[in-house]
Amino acid sequence: MDLKKMLEQAQEMQGRMGALQAELANKRFEASAGGGMVTAVVSGDLRVVEVRIEPGVFEQGDRELIEDLTRGAVNAALTNAQSQVQQEVQKLGQQGLGGLFDPGGGQ
Repeated sequence: MDLKKMLEQAQEMQGRMGALQAELANKRFEASAGGGMVTAVVSGDLRVVEVRIEPGVFEQGDRELIEDLTRGAVNAALTNAQSQVQQEVQKLGQQGLGGLFDPGGGQ
């Protein structure tokens, strides 16, 4: 495989990676804690988009409970997002790397 072909494929892969990043940034990942008392929504670029807290949680007046549930929901949503992003990047890498390193690809 010649260098020019490899560079073209690398540029194509870079373009596809940029498109994937933009697509993932628009996706939303949700998780809850406390049986749904607190729900967090994060984006694919790992930003907190929304936190919903059921009114009953406030009525209990337990600040530590609210903090713990919020932290748990946000961390679970971030974990979901990271896992999905990692899977998508791996899929893209598997699709793109096959052509880059195929010994018979340039012959």
